[in-house]
Amino acid sequence: MYAFYRSPETLGEALAWKARDGHNVRAVAGATDLLLEIERGVRRSDSGEPPGLLDLTRIPGLATIEERAGWIHIGPLVTHNQCVASPLVVERAFPLARACWEVGAPQIRNRATLVGNLVTASPANDTIVPLLALDAQVTVCSLARGERTLPLAEFLTGFRRVDLAPDELVTGLAVRALGPQQAGLFIKLGLRQAQAISVVSVAVLIERASPAAPVVRAAIALGAVAPVVVRAAAAEAALVGQLLTPASIAAAARLAVEAASPIDDLRSSAAYRRAMVETLTARALHQIAAGQERAGWPDHPVLLWGSTDGSWPVAGDAALPPEEACVNGRSVRLPGAMPLLASLRAAGFWGVKEGCSEGECGACTVSLDGMAVMACMVPAERAWGSRVMTVEGLGTAAQLHPLQQALIQSGGVQCGYCTPGFLMSAAKLLEERPHPDVREAAEALTGNFCRCTGYHQIVEAVVRAGNPGGSSDGGGAGAEPSPCETAGR
Repeated sequence: MYAFYRSPETLGEALAWKARDGHNVRAVAGATDLLLEIERGVRRSDSGEPPGLLDLTRIPGLATIEERAGWIHIGPLVTHNQCVASPLVVERAFPLARACWEVGAPQIRNRATLVGNLVTASPANDTIVPLLALDAQVTVCSLARGERTLPLAEFLTGFRRVDLAPDELVTGLAVRALGPQQAGLFIKLGLRQAQAISVVSVAVLIERASPAAPVVRAAIALGAVAPVVVRAAAAEAALVGQLLTPASIAAAARLAVEAASPIDDLRSSAAYRRAMVETLTARALHQIAAGQERAGWPDHPVLLWGSTDGSWPVAGDAALPPEEACVNGRSVRLPGAMPLLASLRAAGFWGVKEGCSEGECGACTVSLDGMAVMACMVPAERAWGSRVMTVEGLGTAAQLHPLQQALIQSGGVQCGYCTPGFLMSAAKLLEERPHPDVREAAEALTGNFCRCTGYHQIVEAVVRAGNPGGSSDGGGAGAEPSPCETAGR
């Protein structure tokens, strides 16, 4: 699938490999876009063949979020779920946190990074929209020329194109932290509530001396309506000096449409997108005017990263032989040059199901280093030296995991094909929330599709497994396996 795999342990090592191999190697963090692009032939080496992978997720110090001199600096390994869980991002860059929460599903958000989203540069990528509204800056680095920092608007040079030389890596991005006089939000329109590509998305930022004062500054960014994410400059200018009244909001929303140049595609007609630009812009401004820009934000979002802090890298097991992972508590050799899904199945773990192979259905959900991920979107080599749990590790025929028992009691198994993925996501939820309610259970399972469409019994089973009448301790409730024993190798 890819020509070779390298896992540098320092940034200098990664830059040296990039300087040597250029387009013949692609930097990868989450891989949630890149593996699909390689499979579809979108990303190729200079020779036209599949490129190699330069996996950055073993390099320490690249998954930090910190404020320095009024700017929030975000490392290249920071995932969407890290932003969702970051008090700093939620408090001082809320439109970005909201956009991260709208990306994919928990398993995707545990792997996908903001920098990866930027480099893919699709106009429908959710986080680019608030980053543009927040005047983000991108820092890139090469071994020969060192670092350079440029505005995000200049980094995005066209449809799925960025200003990144063959020997450069993105080493971070920064957004100016919002102050007490600023408010903003992000709204996404998709064809379903999760796992949906944007039909239209809008990020709005307003600055006023007080809620009753005129607008001092406005930023409106639009996604999925042009070859790149764009700012609605005319609408922004029209709001400055105005109170947020129904009339000024309606006028600005109409002007926002001028920045859009949408196309007809499978998700929407161009006419519908134009109409939704006006509708969503007006909706966002009305919410800010009413002080409701954070409406619907969960106090404690479900993350499915268990007892970890959700950041990469996680220290590997140095005692494991090369090309082996600790799978369900024992050392297992995993073949490479393929997704983890195919590698696990080749190693005999048939409970990991292949559904869509695109990160859409969740049937291949496993735990990697304590976090729920979709195995179809992880390079197999990334699991070498790591801990993996599959559905085979949850329970035994003699002693079922509480979730397995609850699914039987609730009649939630149905055809059974998607069941392993549901079990792995739910096990992580119980590790994170021992007694989930219906909302938390449903939220945890947004990345898992059941083609039989009977979600009620599945959600009921998850709640049943965690309630006082059905202890979640019996099978470990999603606890990670102990380190591999030498005798088991």
